[in-house]
Amino acid sequence: MAKINTILSTAASLAASAVLLRTILNEFLPCQIKDFILSSTFTFFTRFSSDITIFVYEIHGMLPNEMYKAAETYLGTKISPNTRSLQVAMQEDSSNLAVTMNPGEIIVDLFHGIEFSWKLISQEKEKSVFDYTNCTIETKFFVLSFHKKNREKALNVYLPHILQQFKSIRQEEKPIKIYTGNYDYWNHGFGSPAWNGVKLSHPATFETLAMDAELKRFMKEDLERFVRRKDYYRRVGKAWKRGYLLYGPPGTGKSSLIAAIANFLRFDIYDLELTELRSNSALKSLLLATSNRSIIVIEDIDCTIDLYKRKENVNAAESLGRNGCHDDKVTLSGLLNFVDGLWSTCGDERIIIFTTNHKERLDSALLRPGRMDMHVHMSYCCPSGFKTLLLNYHNVGNHPLKPEVERLLSEVEATPAEVAEELMKSDDSDDAMRCLVKFLEGKKVESSDQ
Repeated sequence: MAKINTILSTAASLAASAVLLRTILNEFLPCQIKDFILSSTFTFFTRFSSDITIFVYEIHGMLPNEMYKAAETYLGTKISPNTRSLQVAMQEDSSNLAVTMNPGEIIVDLFHGIEFSWKLISQEKEKSVFDYTNCTIETKFFVLSFHKKNREKALNVYLPHILQQFKSIRQEEKPIKIYTGNYDYWNHGFGSPAWNGVKLSHPATFETLAMDAELKRFMKEDLERFVRRKDYYRRVGKAWKRGYLLYGPPGTGKSSLIAAIANFLRFDIYDLELTELRSNSALKSLLLATSNRSIIVIEDIDCTIDLYKRKENVNAAESLGRNGCHDDKVTLSGLLNFVDGLWSTCGDERIIIFTTNHKERLDSALLRPGRMDMHVHMSYCCPSGFKTLLLNYHNVGNHPLKPEVERLLSEVEATPAEVAEELMKSDDSDDAMRCLVKFLEGKKVESSDQ
């Protein structure tokens, strides 16, 4: 009994000493020294090990590391009953829990009879932003270990398998998100996160859009052709991207079309506000942080920033910052460099959409093929668009007043939004159609009086 007490006492003393030593290291040693000690210790032990270790960091350079996200998602399907610490997240309107491993946990994955050991590490470092300000940056990475004889199989079979599984899981389960830029971080150089996202709940589809039927068919075919042409774009030496300009008066469904494209392709949307950015470098950093298979949207391009006029020799000296560079605004050349320059190749399967109410105000450099590949005119409500709206709002394919409405639509300019508003005024289709006829007749009188 005395020996057991002595052993327990010694073990408790060693544990307390270890906790004290860890506290001293964390509290009093600078991050650089702690990193050096950990790195040196790790290097010393791995020299005598028969294992190979691979580090998978969350961020690679300036870009998110897709391999990290793939490993995180894949390992979420490999969590065993023995895993003691988990992270659980639940997105709004989602039916599934997102379960991932917690930092410090180890998961052993058996693949083709080979054991692959994964550990998640999280480190915090202080980064100087200005001379008087520091901020804490969290670095996350996976440590993958396996026997050195399986090196080729790990690199050429196992990791590609994880990427493929990730793509399949993401395509089936990932909710479509809409992101807005975290502009304060990038304007002042604070680092990540670059974007904040929420689930996109917009119900628009091509079937519910009040557009010309032929135009809808053409757009769907164009999008389907784009997503299956990866090898084609590579062969002809072009970035795998597609540019659309949606133009037309307000209320013609430009935003709904963007949502329909996102739902059709299951692409995330990145909503970019150019007026919130102070430099071309901030714009570049934000765009580089967007993911593949995404839609980058710049709405009302004619209103958000003065891109449609290239002013020559007018107050040029006043608009230039240090070294003769525009450092207080986004320039047309800065935007075009990402849309069609070398930076446009930093990412695959991207769609860039500009919207405007006034196409004539835009600079011709922005409109040429290769930048805006397809110009889509969102017009006033047409007969086929009205037919869609009537089905959407009242589940009616035909109505006695339908010919009268179509005649009036050919004589007056009414947007799909205006027509939809009238159809929503009553649950009874007869009353709603009478309201619509009265509204269109009123617009006809107004136009004749002008």
